[in-house]
Amino acid sequence: MIDIQTPVVTASPSRPGRAVQRRRRNIAGWLFIGPAMLLFAIFVLGPFIAALTLSLFSYDLLTPAEFTGLDNFARLFSDELLARSLRNTFLFALGSMITHLPVGLLLAVAVNAGISKILSYFVRVATFFPFLISWAAVALLWRYVLDPTFGYVSYYLGQIGITPPIWLTDPAWALPSIIGIDFWHTIGYTFLIMLAGLQTVPKELHEAARVDGAGAVSRFFHITVPLMTPSLFFATVVTFIGAFQIFDPIQIITKGGPDNATISAVMYLYQIGFESFQIGYASTVSLVIFVVIMLVTVVQFVGSRKWVHNA
Repeated sequence: MIDIQTPVVTASPSRPGRAVQRRRRNIAGWLFIGPAMLLFAIFVLGPFIAALTLSLFSYDLLTPAEFTGLDNFARLFSDELLARSLRNTFLFALGSMITHLPVGLLLAVAVNAGISKILSYFVRVATFFPFLISWAAVALLWRYVLDPTFGYVSYYLGQIGITPPIWLTDPAWALPSIIGIDFWHTIGYTFLIMLAGLQTVPKELHEAARVDGAGAVSRFFHITVPLMTPSLFFATVVTFIGAFQIFDPIQIITKGGPDNATISAVMYLYQIGFESFQIGYASTVSLVIFVVIMLVTVVQFVGSRKWVHNA
């Protein structure tokens, strides 16, 4: 009689080592992003929730908060000064983008065009150095430079027969003057963005186009600009966000005047919250500023699909 033995199938040994390694990787990942998430919760998410909550109350820091529902939001539609501040801020942001982007790009092209190292170093330092100075110092400096009595800009314009405007006290010239001061202070940052993007453009493409007979202008518009669109897009976004939050030079130089010609949205928020102590309404205005910046940024990202060429 043949004894047929049934083969015994043994299960492969489990591998707890993989599960342990996966768990360790997850823990390590959370430890790495934990500090950033904590800072985000404390300085971004927490204040946002507080502003959203305070916007439903009438609160002046001295008396108990009183729930008013959506009254603060209804007040937005009849606030003419808020509309004026938003208009000024949009004009300032538009002026910043119009001046920063082309000039920053042209400066980067000039520095990257093969000029001597000494001259290139000088242009980089001279362009970026003002960005390292605090806004308070820059504002005080230009407040004296543009002074109609002893400012050297008005003095030298008068020497050549040009009657200078009253830069900071004329409603027609105050906001353009602030745009010019901001340009002098922050063009270095835009210049660095453009220079970094320009150095990623392959030189082989320019050499091939030069061999085919393309001139410098043609190469600039058909090679440099298309390949620079990611840098241009990034500069557009950060320039708008930074410009829409402008506060320091306006507060120091003009305080929103003359006749509210330079009042910005953030300065109006400051006046409502820290001078009038209308904390509830100031929180509502801060939400408006947040929504405007978010909507414009979303529009920029959606529109970038049509003109930004990613390599």
